[in-house]
Amino acid sequence: MTETTNLVGKLLIAMPDMGDPRFDHAVIYICAHTPEGAMGLIVNKPTPDVRFSDLLEQLSIEEGDLAVDVRVHYGGPVETGRGFVLHTADYASGAGTMEVAEGVSMTATLDILEDIATGSGPKRSMLGLGYAGWGPQQLEGELMQNGWLVCDATEDILFGRAAEHKWTAALKVLGINPLMLSTSGGRA
Repeated sequence: MTETTNLVGKLLIAMPDMGDPRFDHAVIYICAHTPEGAMGLIVNKPTPDVRFSDLLEQLSIEEGDLAVDVRVHYGGPVETGRGFVLHTADYASGAGTMEVAEGVSMTATLDILEDIATGSGPKRSMLGLGYAGWGPQQLEGELMQNGWLVCDATEDILFGRAAEHKWTAALKVLGINPLMLSTSGGRA
């Protein structure tokens, strides 16, 4: 895989005619992309019935006075019982933290939740339950079929709380007005 096709640290923006309702208007941050496949977290679909404080209680993690309320998202349809914390690079949990791109890391170990609960976690973060995954060449095929647009990630799109505006904000990074998007694509 060449450097130009590696999408790590990029955002995928679902096209309006996305056939899978789980990805309707999704914005996905790509955390890994190799010849074996790709993995990313949906950053704009908060879970309406799961709150961070509920997760802490379920995991028997005591919430301190300095705890930050992290928004819990539907990260994708794979391993939905597993949590992935996408966060600013000011936090690291030893071997449990993976640097994704400059300024952005991901941690999937319990200690980050404990640190967030005491106020010693990262400056900005979001928690995804589950992830979006693609097998070898699957994502490339979906890109060729005009299923996704690709843009650079911004910290506000990744960690901002206004999830309902992230799809439009990602399109604006590309200079695209959402009203101008067609639901049918083509190749010249």
